[in-house]
Amino acid sequence: MAVQEMTLDDLRRILRDAAGDTEAADIDGDVADITFENLGYDSIAILEVTSRIQQEYGTRLADDAVTGFARPRDVVALVNAQLAGAA
Repeated sequence: MAVQEMTLDDLRRILRDAAGDTEAADIDGDVADITFENLGYDSIAILEVTSRIQQEYGTRLADDAVTGFARPRDVVALVNAQLAGAA
């Protein structure tokens, strides 16, 4: 079975689902390098996003890696690196 790669669009969907409010943050467009703080996501929201990623992609994200998430690009890169290592 091929390992699914995470895309920025996948992360956007997870962010929207985790927020529970589609109006909470504007995450359309080029947000790869905008900090989560500037997008309106706090550390609690990132923990929820992390939990959803782990469930959906079957990967374990270390707690220290989670607290280091600054931008959407960081999350996608980490998940894809872990998925590539699991292949």
